[in-house]
Amino acid sequence: MIDHKKTIFVTGGAGFIGSNYLNKYVLLNPETLFVNIDALTYAGNLDNVRVSNEDNYFFCKVDIRDKSKIKSLFEEFKPDAIINFAAESHVDLSLKDPNIFIETNILGTNNLLFFSIEYDLKRFHQISTDEVYGSLDKTGESFTEKDLLNPRNPYSASKAGAEMLVNSYHETFGLNTVITRSSNTFGPNQDASKLIPRFIGLLQKGEKVNLYGKGEQIREWLYVEDCISGINAVFENGHNGEIYNVGGGLEMTNYELTLELLKSFDKDETSISYVEDRLGHDFRYSMNTSKIKDELDWSPKVSFEEGLENTISSYEPE
Repeated sequence: MIDHKKTIFVTGGAGFIGSNYLNKYVLLNPETLFVNIDALTYAGNLDNVRVSNEDNYFFCKVDIRDKSKIKSLFEEFKPDAIINFAAESHVDLSLKDPNIFIETNILGTNNLLFFSIEYDLKRFHQISTDEVYGSLDKTGESFTEKDLLNPRNPYSASKAGAEMLVNSYHETFGLNTVITRSSNTFGPNQDASKLIPRFIGLLQKGEKVNLYGKGEQIREWLYVEDCISGINAVFENGHNGEIYNVGGGLEMTNYELTLELLKSFDKDETSISYVEDRLGHDFRYSMNTSKIKDELDWSPKVSFEEGLENTISSYEPE
């Protein structure tokens, strides 16, 4: 293997956001070795990674829950930094089986943190979610990084727990850490079970889309290209021990989002099938992103319309 100036572990790099990150930054940083560590569960697909033939990319099929294998990877590669994208992230699945979320998102993250101390890691970047804040009402002010966490489902609770571990390793052991909380992200390579790709697949086949309740829940949307640029800004220049919101700024109800998708396929509301609402469905997510804008001069660049067009064109009809 070619010697590189720096080695970065990218866990979950075959997943949605991780693969988009690798596809861009492997090419932009030829002197850095990117080691993609992924268990290749239902949400991971190596076809998402277009840089697999680059000299500064290496793949290891390893589950972050496997402490002995994680230790072996640290011993072999002696990484300088970790960006931890690896996570179970599907709310509906967390309602059916919370255990895998606790094991991966909390215990798996702890494995990475534990060896980060032992091998003197220079930076640990935890990828988190706006869902750790809990739910807002329609008029509530957008969450800032100083707001208390109030997760309301097993998935978001496990991500909040992972954040607490990261903070504890920073405070207790002096580990250099940053955390990013991203809003709802969409774009190419997203797992087909998530709302936008799921609806795209159904509409491509001429089928109806299933919308929870009346579709009144409000989400803030962020195109994946903007998401990874925000993550990279924090990874490169974020202040040690700090947390940054990475949000798209555009809030839409799920009903409004569905109408946008229907319009893209020349469909009308007759293509909507309303189904029973999810248990404990959070009403609204919204984040204040003034901190990352002021400190790191970051803001989203891709409009929702452009991002949606790019996303639809990336999913081939079955």
